[in-house]
Amino acid sequence: MMKKQNIRHLSLSQVQEVFAEMGEKPFRAKQVYEWLWLKQAPDFESMTNLSKPLRAALEERFTLPSIKVDTTQQSTDGTIKSRFRLHDGHLVEGVLIPTATRQTACVSSQVGCSLSCKFCATGYMDRKRNLDFDEIFDEVALINKQALEQSGKKLTNIVYMGMGEPLLNYKNVLQSIERITSPEGLAMSPKRITVSTAGVAKMIKQLGDDQVRFNLALSLHAANDRKRSEIMPINETNNLKVLVEALNYFYKATQNEISFEYILFKDFNDSVQDADELIKIYRQVPVDLINIIEYNPIDNARFQKPSPEVTDEFMAYLGKHRVNARLRRSRGKDIDAACGQLANKA
Repeated sequence: MMKKQNIRHLSLSQVQEVFAEMGEKPFRAKQVYEWLWLKQAPDFESMTNLSKPLRAALEERFTLPSIKVDTTQQSTDGTIKSRFRLHDGHLVEGVLIPTATRQTACVSSQVGCSLSCKFCATGYMDRKRNLDFDEIFDEVALINKQALEQSGKKLTNIVYMGMGEPLLNYKNVLQSIERITSPEGLAMSPKRITVSTAGVAKMIKQLGDDQVRFNLALSLHAANDRKRSEIMPINETNNLKVLVEALNYFYKATQNEISFEYILFKDFNDSVQDADELIKIYRQVPVDLINIIEYNPIDNARFQKPSPEVTDEFMAYLGKHRVNARLRRSRGKDIDAACGQLANKA
């Protein structure tokens, strides 16, 4: 028996070829393609402008796996965390972060993660598999639907900052962005999309070679190699010197926005000396912004959040040295939806 193929892994021209073989009119292929991406049909049965025999023939020949919302939790600040169930039973989480001016989706790119960052709940999970590009697209489409239901406004921004390391699922992440930005998809500007990486230097350069049009965020979190290797094992093979070089290569090739993410940990990376080291790295890369992030507690991790006074001093020191830095208040902490907290906990 022939193994069924996921129909969404075919291009429009491939769908047209299949329909020609089936003796169907060319416009039918276009209709199906619209159902797959523009209308996000969950199954063939929903494609109501196709005849029943055609729907049955597609069902027989193809699969149309779609992800489903398993559970949702709403924070007191309006943040919505969803746990999505994939077709094979695996679970990933995504978050809708609404503010007065933005509707941001934070999406996952892997089931679990292989990088073991010490401050991140996902880092304590095993990596089970990569998400396919259509699964990442579905996450965004479902969060967009939530935004519309919640506020009547569609998504304005997408950040690949959920579970997993996006650059270790390179092909699917790029294909998902291609689909999200396509007129046949969600028609979102790539400038509204940010991919965050723990620092895979080789793939950062590859982004430059591929002339991508989205923004890049580096999860920095410590500005010297000793400290960074202590909390992010990836730094042992992708140290700061190598990352600085890769980021400059990326910027030269694309001119896209680069930002740093820097979580403040009490008595670890929150001193004036740490701020000086951060400024030094900031001066070596054309960084648009440093997001200073409040630490969100997780099980297993020994870190704590610095006092408001220490945080204010750190921010003031950066400001005095003309560093474009912003303190990012965590959203969705009460439902484990904040930065570093995603771990499929109900």
